[in-house]
Amino acid sequence: MKNLLQTFDTITNYFSPKIVAEVNDQYVKIAKIKGQDIPWHNHENEDELFYIIEGSLLMEIENEPPFTMSQNDLFVVKKGVNHRISAEEECKIMLVETKTTLHTGTVQAAVTKSIEEQL
Repeated sequence: MKNLLQTFDTITNYFSPKIVAEVNDQYVKIAKIKGQDIPWHNHENEDELFYIIEGSLLMEIENEPPFTMSQNDLFVVKKGVNHRISAEEECKIMLVETKTTLHTGTVQAAVTKSIEEQL
């Protein structure tokens, strides 16, 4: 059993997901978000679930108006959809992604983390 809020204390960098569980072929990850460091990207073959645990997250979907997600909001970015996220203040999120999902898709950025770095 894990307490997610306590596990967030082990995360020291923003935009650096940490794998906290595995369910079949999915990883459950948590991350702290603050700032605008994630580049526009997509996941060609995988959907990505975002769940807001604490704070507010700006979700930007290409060719759509941006929207703000707040505590307890859930949103699924469908495969192949360009998106990026940001937060003015610290936001704690949970992600559910297929194990093959690359952190920032095929876009490499300073914040990009390999699966090994997320374990």
